[in-house]
Amino acid sequence: MRGTPKTISLRRRLICDLMHASMGVPFVSLSRSLNIRPLLEARAGATAPAGWAAIFVKAFALVARDEPILRTVYAKWPWPALYELPKSVALVAIARVEAGEECVMPQRITAPEALSLAAIDAEIRRGKTAPISDVPMFRKIMRTTRLPLPLRRLSWAIGLNFGRQRGNWFGSFGVSSVAAYGGGELHPITPGPYIVSYGRVEPDQSIHVLIRWDHRVTDAAPIARVLTRLEQVLNTDIAAELREAIPKPVRAVRT
Repeated sequence: MRGTPKTISLRRRLICDLMHASMGVPFVSLSRSLNIRPLLEARAGATAPAGWAAIFVKAFALVARDEPILRTVYAKWPWPALYELPKSVALVAIARVEAGEECVMPQRITAPEALSLAAIDAEIRRGKTAPISDVPMFRKIMRTTRLPLPLRRLSWAIGLNFGRQRGNWFGSFGVSSVAAYGGGELHPITPGPYIVSYGRVEPDQSIHVLIRWDHRVTDAAPIARVLTRLEQVLNTDIAAELREAIPKPVRAVRT
């Protein structure tokens, strides 16, 4: 069958490099439905609530603040070791259309536990709408993607295998979801060590959350506890921040 050869665009080349970097990572998954009724009530009352990606970025970072294992990466160089980062760095998968082509770009958010939901949401929205040249993480990753294959492989190897560089290039956790496009259970592949995915809110006020992690870093029991803690943080810290953002009603003063 005679087809039409097509050049691999820079955006697809990025995904090819990402998949190559993810090969060999021993991922394990754990999923659970979380009851988020208090969060939904708080979000329903907010005038301009943050998006779900921002909510999960901050919630996971708040849990990681007290759970160092969620800020730990596996590094191969100069010898295999675990490396604990001082703060969380999130990479959010941003769906975009560039030159008529659908693509995914990673938006980097440093120390989201110290940022407001509004600030995190603004960074994610900027990643969706701003030109690639205006987003520092996009410029950085595209500059590397333009390199010849041997130099790309070397750059990715340095970013992956030195503990200090993992936070700069790949972060401590990722967030990816297709909930905005109709839902479904997504099992994304990244170099790790953690990737969080979530579905659509169900009629019973629950949401399905999946965590994939590098088994070299930790085991299933700690992640089961993390999911429990994540549900608590969503319904307390995150819900409280959403309530604080609700404008106070103005009382009429009798004159």
